[in-house]
Amino acid sequence: MRHAPEIIEVDDARLEDVLRRVEQALEAEDAQLVRAVFASYAYVVDLVEDKNTTIRRLRQLFFGARTERTETVIGRSPETTESAPQPGTEADPSIPPAGASPDEPRPPRRRTSARGHGRNGADAYHGAVRIEVPHVLLSAGDACPECGQGTVYEKPPGLIVRITGQPPLTARVYALQKLRCHLCGQVFTAPPPADAGDRKYDATAGSMIGLLKYGTGLPFYRLEGLQGHLGVPLPASTQWDIVQATAANLAPAFAELLRQAAQGEVVHNDDTTVKILELMGQRGRHDALRDVDVEGEACAADERKGLYTSGVVALRDGVRVALFFSGHRHAGENLSEVLAHRVAGLPPPIQICDALSRNLPRELHTILAHCLAHARRQFVEVYERFPEPCRHLLESLAVVYHNDALAREQQLSPEARLLFHQEMSGPTMKDLHAWLTLQLDEKQTEPNSGLGRAISYMLRHWDKLTLFLRVPGAPLDNNVCERALKKAILHRKNALFYKTRNGARVGDLFMSLIYTCELNQANPFDYLTELQRHGDDLAASPERWMPWNDREALG
Repeated sequence: MRHAPEIIEVDDARLEDVLRRVEQALEAEDAQLVRAVFASYAYVVDLVEDKNTTIRRLRQLFFGARTERTETVIGRSPETTESAPQPGTEADPSIPPAGASPDEPRPPRRRTSARGHGRNGADAYHGAVRIEVPHVLLSAGDACPECGQGTVYEKPPGLIVRITGQPPLTARVYALQKLRCHLCGQVFTAPPPADAGDRKYDATAGSMIGLLKYGTGLPFYRLEGLQGHLGVPLPASTQWDIVQATAANLAPAFAELLRQAAQGEVVHNDDTTVKILELMGQRGRHDALRDVDVEGEACAADERKGLYTSGVVALRDGVRVALFFSGHRHAGENLSEVLAHRVAGLPPPIQICDALSRNLPRELHTILAHCLAHARRQFVEVYERFPEPCRHLLESLAVVYHNDALAREQQLSPEARLLFHQEMSGPTMKDLHAWLTLQLDEKQTEPNSGLGRAISYMLRHWDKLTLFLRVPGAPLDNNVCERALKKAILHRKNALFYKTRNGARVGDLFMSLIYTCELNQANPFDYLTELQRHGDDLAASPERWMPWNDREALG
């Protein structure tokens, strides 16, 4: 067992004396390393002893910032301040404009309903029950009670929002009156009301449990505890029975999502790790031998020990489809299974992923692009050691992302976006390629250093990283798929594992339907409920019951 080291106090004079003796005894390079280690130790000790040092500052020092935005990594500079805000951000009114005196009064911050800036307006509560309240004394066209001469007319209503709380799942107990004849003994029971239904667990119960478990990461046992405290008990085993039965009803919708994704013009894929107890250990290896691939032959994953949740996000005609697959297969193998349903004659889709070979589909042709954000991240990770060259690259890529944001704001077509990037981003990327090449050719950067490896990666994959300059519709990065995988990561963080392959299959189905709803601005709770209530129609025509057109099917 390791013991905590003894903490000693050394004054600066003694420390400097020790360092001088070290420099005499060691080579210059080794002595410089020892001096740097001592300086780092002294710096950390000073931070810890400073009462103004926060845990947040220490976490950022040791583990880096939680965001990779250029301003966060390299700091705000005059050039950055004067430039337009980065994609997805808004100008902060609390920061004075470039050139303004810090002493000048700043404009007051305007309250808005945008995300992160105050309360929501009434229009944001589109899922709330709307109750029309007429005026008790007046109607449109009546004489004005104040002046007696004019007439009143309709105006937009005044809106009041009232929010109430309730358990995630509520229950009703119907007490049916019973009457018994004292002579013949016949018992007469009151019939249940129409809203009582014929099942103990309504379709909304399966939707809510699935949404809480696979959409927000609330494990069954936590929901069991919450429901128990609120007086509506719902055991974890019962929750599983409900979502398993619900998944069987939703299976046609998942199969149709897979078919729709196969027709995508752009497909994103990536994976993350997962634990499935049934597939771990000796039992899992024996069970894996029974798996077959889409062609009926033995899987390449038969002897693979790793377990992954793959995410596939397909885009076509403004529609987005998200799919999740958990098991031994890699992201590329799962993408092959999806693209096997692609209609013959369609041109190959644009595929974007990172440069790992396991992300590539087998025997299926795609137009391959690599994630620019993944390449950029390697420079973010070494910024503290190589600030100046990393700053140059990050600021160059900020221009490209800013141009892409402008293209989205202007809603340019893929062809117009391509021309825009070729004109506005092409020169920047050309200069960046020349600069990267110069760093290695002129030996300005050590090839085996962190910066050298980041530069080599970017040059090695340059053509695939810059596909957006040659092919209409090619995205810059794979962020949409990485955001999708956060669903799986949240489940792994809270529930830790799936017990069986069937449990993983149910989780993948719910995550796919829920996240596809979110990508298409559909209400996942209402969508899952309507699918259950129209099971026969769903089975007959699943293409009419997708998150982007189910309202039309309902009429």
